[in-house]
Amino acid sequence: MIQQLLMNEIDQHVQAILQESGMERPSTLNILTEHPAHLEHGDYSSNIAMQLAKIVHRAPLQIAQDLQVRLEKNGRVQGLFRKVEAVQPGFLNFYLAWDIWAQRAEQAAHSLGGIGKNTKVLIEHTSINPNKAAHVGHLRNSCIGDSLSRILAHAGYEVEVHNYIDDLGNQLADTVVGILHTRTEESFERFGDFCWETYAKINQAYKSQPELAEQRAVVLHALESGNSNLAWMGNLVAERIVREQLEEMKQFGIQYDVLVWESSIVNAGFWDTTFELLSQTDMFHKVADGKLAGCWVLKNREDEAVADLDNAEHQGDKVLVRSNGILTYTAKDIAYHLWKFGLLSNDFVYKKWGEGLWSTSSQGSKKKIGHADMVINVIDHRQQYPQEMVRLALQVLGYEEAASQLKHVSYGVVSLSPDTAAGLGITISDGKSSYAMSGRQGIGIKVADLLDRMESVIEVKRSKKTGISSRTIAAASIRYYLLKYQLQTEVIFDLDQATEVTGNTGVYLLYAYSRANSILDKAKKDARVQHLEPDFNVNLLEEQEYPLLRHIAYWPETLAAAIQQLAPSLICHYAFELAALFNHFYSACPVLKGSEASIRHRLWITQIYKQTLHQALELLGMPTPNRL
Repeated sequence: MIQQLLMNEIDQHVQAILQESGMERPSTLNILTEHPAHLEHGDYSSNIAMQLAKIVHRAPLQIAQDLQVRLEKNGRVQGLFRKVEAVQPGFLNFYLAWDIWAQRAEQAAHSLGGIGKNTKVLIEHTSINPNKAAHVGHLRNSCIGDSLSRILAHAGYEVEVHNYIDDLGNQLADTVVGILHTRTEESFERFGDFCWETYAKINQAYKSQPELAEQRAVVLHALESGNSNLAWMGNLVAERIVREQLEEMKQFGIQYDVLVWESSIVNAGFWDTTFELLSQTDMFHKVADGKLAGCWVLKNREDEAVADLDNAEHQGDKVLVRSNGILTYTAKDIAYHLWKFGLLSNDFVYKKWGEGLWSTSSQGSKKKIGHADMVINVIDHRQQYPQEMVRLALQVLGYEEAASQLKHVSYGVVSLSPDTAAGLGITISDGKSSYAMSGRQGIGIKVADLLDRMESVIEVKRSKKTGISSRTIAAASIRYYLLKYQLQTEVIFDLDQATEVTGNTGVYLLYAYSRANSILDKAKKDARVQHLEPDFNVNLLEEQEYPLLRHIAYWPETLAAAIQQLAPSLICHYAFELAALFNHFYSACPVLKGSEASIRHRLWITQIYKQTLHQALELLGMPTPNRL
């Protein structure tokens, strides 16, 4: 990778300068390169000389000139750059040798395939309560998790994708109570839609009939005990909902390796083993008095800050077992994570759920599942504190390496724009900038409804329908919409904005990709040029081609950053700019016109662009159509 190679080379010469000056290297000294905004400033630039100036007491420009000489004389990167230039007030600018770059370009991104060699990553994402249809907030989680699984698999990691099903929780219990104690006469296309309405109705009924809340406790007890009429009813509801949710996700290209049911964690005795392990530490104890009397709590380390202390549920000491003996969600999550890392003697058994998909079960066969080197949980930012408690439990038990390899991919929730909220019947007179979706009130954008609406928009706006289906395009467009935001950004979902097909959209990317395919296909059929092989010619480079080539050159380092930061949005931003630069190139530089040498040259650029965008789209989980 050019950028990393360049930074390593600069680092060696910086170290030599420091040693020659008799200076220690400050811990704050960072060698970075950036992409200059203007072509005349090169393809990479570094301000390291200005950082060194105060340390070695020399003028920045003098240091930059010293580094320039060393790089030109002894640098391993010399062949990659046609020029290294020191300029005022002390920048080092690097100009790529495009002929050398072109020889390596096709293999550059593939060189990242060994990063994760011999490392198993377990990614948990989606993990929707099995009590109603999925909404767009759930879909953001799934798209992020699925793209991360694709990115890490590309980097050579062994990736295993899990979907955790909370079949013992309050939400499922509420839906069961609703089925038994509310009445619905209207028809629904799917069971999940019926449960969506039922869940909202029972939460309204709790307000007017408080005694119904007692039925939730009855159902919860039945679910945990198993085998009763109520337990079987809960199981049937959960299984039917999960099958519908998986079918919805499949339309977006999202798939899983394993379904882990919370009931399986309880039945396999994970917590009993975990309790014994924690009991051997002085950080886990039973409270004797006060409001937590009778509870088993995990003490927080005094030297570590505790987040969200204003929240009553987020206390310095985290309750794992309530005074009535009922486990909290965090307790089961700690046990589950010990299993994820292969640190429990207990294990699941599995049954086949679908093609390529296994599910934990009360009866089944053993499989080589779990035992991960790294665990990634895609969960919204509101779950930061519970995730930290899982990490703390690993540390308390002495599993420091596992704790360091537990990654929480935190993201902002999806809320509704005022216009979209008003369309769903929410009062917006308070003038807020966004409105939360609420399952209890039945307010939200269901995944299936959004896909249907987007498909209709695409179908109306398509002039030709000879390529992939409008539904496939719709799913890709929604997926891109949810991925393009930075992870911590709250997505204020607006139906009109989400269904746009111009600007920074998935549809724009698909058209830009299919345009390159169209050019390459046309070249194969054109008798005048079909015999010409694409061939890069540095002497034919024109000004309009440089920005596109520079951006293609930056792809490996963009991909490496996305892997390191676990951030699919970086690929979205890159892909959109790549598509825009290609469209500008296509308009300014006719590919199939001019001399044979020029055509061969521009066919090569079109081909390398297509290969790069193809890789980006695949990692984002989007189609790569020959035509639309």
